[in-house]
Amino acid sequence: MKKVYADARAALAGLLKDGMVIMSGGFGLCGIPDTLIGAIRDSGVKNLTVISNNAGIDGVGLGQLLETRQIRKMISSYVGENKLFAQQYLAGELELEFNPQGTLAERIRAGGAGIPAFFTKTGVGTIIAEGKEVREFDGEQYVMERGLVADLSLVHAWKGDTEGNLVYRKTARNFNPMMATAGRITVAEVEHLVEPGEIDPDTIVTPGIYVQRIVHVPNPNKRIEQRTTRPRV
Repeated sequence: MKKVYADARAALAGLLKDGMVIMSGGFGLCGIPDTLIGAIRDSGVKNLTVISNNAGIDGVGLGQLLETRQIRKMISSYVGENKLFAQQYLAGELELEFNPQGTLAERIRAGGAGIPAFFTKTGVGTIIAEGKEVREFDGEQYVMERGLVADLSLVHAWKGDTEGNLVYRKTARNFNPMMATAGRITVAEVEHLVEPGEIDPDTIVTPGIYVQRIVHVPNPNKRIEQRTTRPRV
């Protein structure tokens, strides 16, 4: 089966629909599937539930979909860099399911592993636990969290082959690998696209069996979220 598509629009053709659940990889602005996000913006699909560590920044990453009001709900752990997100949330225009960051990561991993729910101590006794089952194990209280599965996962990889085997680089490895396993369909944008056999099998993070479609993005725009500098000595 051919997995490589000419561009992001072609890679998403036939997959998008109003009201769907989408996972979007990356951490901050690092390793985000920016080209695929742009194609979703251009498609006009709306009422989306998006699972992502954060919502990008104003006008960048998922911030593009907030500007066009295509996102109805975010399932996230950190949204503090996006003023538009705050405005829409406080105005009641955007729903938020807030998660501790480790809990969000494990909910995604569990979904990809076929685990419907798990218990964690994180959030016990706080508003995080409200409305959820709390159970005692070995004298300690644990709250039940549900695994997450998406209709569509969008990931960004540093290198991949035409069979969908993926390698991530540094911070981009945070959420992308888990999301690749937790989508019913996974589309990957890849910086360096090579032929099968050109990647050392020991370095492959996501096996190609999890990836259905690929788009080659050789020169992605890599923005710096918080630029910190100091004067030259």
